[in-house]
Amino acid sequence: MNRVVSNATPLVYLAKADRLDLFLSLFEEILIPEAVREEVVSKGKRLGYADAFVVEKAIKEGRITVRQVQRTHRVSIPLHPGEVEVISLALEERLDLLIMDDAKARAAAEIAGLKPRGTLWLLLEAIKRNRLSFDDFLAALEAITNQGFYLREDLYVRVIREARRLTESQC
Repeated sequence: MNRVVSNATPLVYLAKADRLDLFLSLFEEILIPEAVREEVVSKGKRLGYADAFVVEKAIKEGRITVRQVQRTHRVSIPLHPGEVEVISLALEERLDLLIMDDAKARAAAEIAGLKPRGTLWLLLEAIKRNRLSFDDFLAALEAITNQGFYLREDLYVRVIREARRLTESQC
């Protein structure tokens, strides 16, 4: 798991929660297509969003790499252009893992033979790699949901149970 392609939502919410460092620590290289940079940084800065500046800084520091998509791959589900570019970039780079939260986009990625994971997966992965304690996990989860990251109640409970299970299995 050295390299991964990311969509906008995980970057935005982790940056808003001041936990983008967590994502950056899990991978040697995080790739984003130009459409995601445009959505997160350019549009975000125009709208005055602080998270846009956090992501821009990570790009300038070389912690996030922006790539042009050479060929937009066809997807069977209508998606936002950024999501299509994320899937296309993952296919071009021959990376099966990509980080995205939108259910339709994840379904399209799976149809394309990819392994989409989301923001919650990143938080759980951080526990597995001993980068987050259970309490830090809860704080990060609370921070992203306070910033507007939507979670159904049943999923919220499931992810907390899984985080507890992971931390207890490490003892």
